[in-house]
Parts: sequence; structure tokens; C-alpha cells
Amino acid sequence: MSQNDRPRPIVVDSQVHIWRAETPERPWVPGRPPQLPEPFSYEKLLGMMDEAGVDRVIIVPPSWEGERNDYGLEAAARYPNRFAVMGRLSLLNPNAASLLPRWKEQPGMLGIRLTFHGPQLELLTNGSADWFWPAAEKAGLPVMVLGGIKSRFAAIAERHPGLVLIVDHMGLLLHMVKDGTVSRAIDETLQLAKYPNVSVKLSSAPAYSIKPYPYPDMSDHIRRLVEAFGPQRCYWGTDMTNPFHKATYRQRVTHFTEELPFLTEEEKEWIMGRAILQRLGWN
Repeated sequence: MSQNDRPRPIVVDSQVHIWRAETPERPWVPGRPPQLPEPFSYEKLLGMMDEAGVDRVIIVPPSWEGERNDYGLEAAARYPNRFAVMGRLSLLNPNAASLLPRWKEQPGMLGIRLTFHGPQLELLTNGSADWFWPAAEKAGLPVMVLGGIKSRFAAIAERHPGLVLIVDHMGLLLHMVKDGTVSRAIDETLQLAKYPNVSVKLSSAPAYSIKPYPYPDMSDHIRRLVEAFGPQRCYWGTDMTNPFHKATYRQRVTHFTEELPFLTEEEKEWIMGRAILQRLGWN
């Protein structure tokens, strides 16, 4: 088979939020505004995926809808070859521990996504989350984490080598752009590369860049992470509704496929989809 005859490598977005409109029957969390003023449906997302050449998307239900996963699971049920879900779980739910052994029996559910920033950071520091890590490891549940303290994740990864732990957005939070601490946070994320059960989403690059497309100030961060973790533990992703105004969906694809010359074609194939499918077991 010639190079031109090879099938196009699969492209998988490791994070997109979708949500319905707020209604009395479906209230949002007070004080948590959505990333866009209007609902972002999976039908709209599907059209954008087709236009941009994105084959699959991992849906991460947004925080403003509360601890609910039903809309993401609806998308996965309707389009099982296009969507799957990393679901939300409240660590303070008294029934949470009982949900984990059968979590992936929900059609389209691949694992769990937790957030640790703002008031939620206390869950990581006051012991409220301690029960979760061994339980998720035992249940074989991949876990994506946003925010948190890298040294805590290092200890968790070392203590639970069977736990699939994925660091969101290169370990960055939006306030780090204003604070000028992006490089320091990247350095902390790099320290996690020595744990084979830890991997990283190279997601939401436009949100953390102060430059226009192709975001040259992010290139060195991405290169260092790929060199440290290897392409099999790095995942492209957009988080597209967060920096929605900064790039088209197609530009978010070409940023990695055309604008990062230090990546080989094989590395791109892993990062753009093959790696996340393998890590999450999405066949």
C-alpha cells in the first residue's frame, strides 16, 4: 500500500462540553455561567466535526449543569461511533462509592472527570477525595483531573499504579495566563511524566495563548510535554467552547497537524486520536 493509499489517521477530540438550555426542570448551578450565551448541542457539534474532519469527541459534561451526565450519554447513545463520555461524579455524594463498580455499564461511559480548583480544591486537600483513588483503581476507571496540586497527584499516581490518571489542559488553569505562571505550571506537569499511569491532554491551547493562531507561545510547552510523556501519553483536544472566539474548529485541528514542525507524522497519529482511544479503551 502506498503512502497515498493509507487510510487517514483517526482524529479524536479529548474534550468538548455540550449542554442544553436552562429550564425550571433542568436548573443550572447558581453563579456558574455557561461558556457561551446559547446552548451548545451535540447536533451542532456533529456538524462542526464533519466540517473540520474530526471523527470522534469525548464529551465532558460542564460544571454549570451540575453533577449530571444525561445529555452526554444521550449523544453517545444516538451516535456511539462519534461520542463517548467522561462523566461527572460528586465525591461528596454518600452513594458515590457504590456507583463506581458499575460506572462503565452506562452505555457510552468511559470514565470520570474531576475538577479541583476554587472551592473544589479543598476536596483534594482535606481528605474528602482520599477514598476515591483506590476505588477508581479497583473499578478500572480512567480519571481526568482539572486543576489540583501536582505533588498530590504524584503521590496518588505512585500509590495507585493501576489508576489511569489524565491531567487536563497541560495542567493549566485560566488564571495562570493573567498571573504569568503558565511556564511554572508546565514544569510541575512535567514532573508527573515519570509515572507511567499518568498522561496529559494537550488541550485548550488557544485559551492559554496570548498570541493569535497558530499560538506560537504554546509551541515550546507542547514540545516539552511530548518529549517528556511521549506521544502515546499525550492527547490533542480543543475544549472549544471555552476559547470559542479564538479559532475555528478546523484551525484547532491544523494547529497540531500543520503548525508544529517538531512533531513527526507518527507522533501526530498518536496525539491526534490513537493514544486517547487506547488509553480509555474506546474501541
